[in-house]
Amino acid sequence: MSFMLLTQYSGRIVGPIAKLLGYIMEGIFVILDKIGIPNIGLAIILFTIVIYLILMPLTIKQQKFSKLSAKMNPELQAIQAKYKGKNDNESMMAMQTETKAVYAKYGVSPSGSCVQLLIQMPILFALYRVIYNMPAYVGKIKEAFFPLVDNLIAQSGSTDFIQTFSQAGMFSRQFSNESFISGVTSYVQNTFIDVLNKASTAEWLSISDKFPSLSADVDHTLGLLNRYNNFLGLNIGNSPSYVMKEAIASKSFLLMLAAISIPVLSAVTQWINVKLMPQQPQQDNKNSNSQQDAMMQSMKTMNLMMPVMSAIFCYTLPAGMGLYWIAGSVVRSIQQIVINKHIDKIDLDEVVKNNEEKAKKKMQKVNARNEKMAAYANMNTKNISGIPKSQSRPAMTQEEKEEAVKKATEYYNQNAKPGSMMAKANMVKQYNEKNNKK
Repeated sequence: MSFMLLTQYSGRIVGPIAKLLGYIMEGIFVILDKIGIPNIGLAIILFTIVIYLILMPLTIKQQKFSKLSAKMNPELQAIQAKYKGKNDNESMMAMQTETKAVYAKYGVSPSGSCVQLLIQMPILFALYRVIYNMPAYVGKIKEAFFPLVDNLIAQSGSTDFIQTFSQAGMFSRQFSNESFISGVTSYVQNTFIDVLNKASTAEWLSISDKFPSLSADVDHTLGLLNRYNNFLGLNIGNSPSYVMKEAIASKSFLLMLAAISIPVLSAVTQWINVKLMPQQPQQDNKNSNSQQDAMMQSMKTMNLMMPVMSAIFCYTLPAGMGLYWIAGSVVRSIQQIVINKHIDKIDLDEVVKNNEEKAKKKMQKVNARNEKMAAYANMNTKNISGIPKSQSRPAMTQEEKEEAVKKATEYYNQNAKPGSMMAKANMVKQYNEKNNKK
């Protein structure tokens, strides 16, 4: 059989990250399999913990930025109030300069939080891709679909039949792809696995009804997948909504409870996670800004909606995704508690003091460099100013001009970085002064 993983996500940014995370997931599952507990649910939890531990330094930086932002916001608001209604260029430049000084004082960048989020987002999207399509990244899970997939492909009408499955529409492009139509073995196998990986228990059983000769293969594959997907008695390959229908049909109260537990736990853990996040302080009415107020109100609304949306998604998606969200929320909450304790121990006043000293030293270096450049620029002017005005000077010949340019170039290139703007500007200045001096 071929193990070309064509079902892996192939995006330019997220794709390579998903492939790297897939190696981590496969490593975790292989270790669990070797110790006798090849369980997808447990692998998802361990995988989530590993990824969030890797992201811990970025999370600490982001939370530290939030703390410093809360401390410097009153100063920023004071600057905004100072220049409120002043739209002239001078006022705008002064406001920008003062704002930069505040950011330098606290040692943060205006885009600091955004940069950290931009780094984390592709990783989190890639993580979702790996969990949502485990057979594409974990070879042991993919092996469970064989020999069923090969035997199913060989059955007449199997392609039309499998396209009737509820999730088959997600892969409609694969069924119409040239590789599928021309019968490229690996591509056809992966397309069938994509659909079967999203199939419900009822759809799996319908394969045996449609193709009785495949009953043994279906039982073998379904047995392995149920073993891999069984987490605390719940098949995480099925969605809670599907489990709820089964529970109602069988009148099983425990099954109903298991079905509703995933979305409820997801909402609760998400709500706790939101509450533990650093909150922006309330603004005084005097310094209130309508745009900032609107943004804060939007953030509050989003924080309230996130747990609700989380519950809705977890009810309709496979329980494995819900387990990932719950594990992620729990890990983030624990991280948040640890980070909050760590940051609370930091003397922010001392941090600000150190940042002020760094900013002062940086400014001194900039000023010293500017003064040095000004001194170089004025050096030739001072030498020329010592020549009496009564002395006349004949016009320079072409050879004298070339010699003057050569000497000026040699002199300034000794005192300025070769090819720099300062060297070029000083060379032109020297030439013009000697040429125009009468």
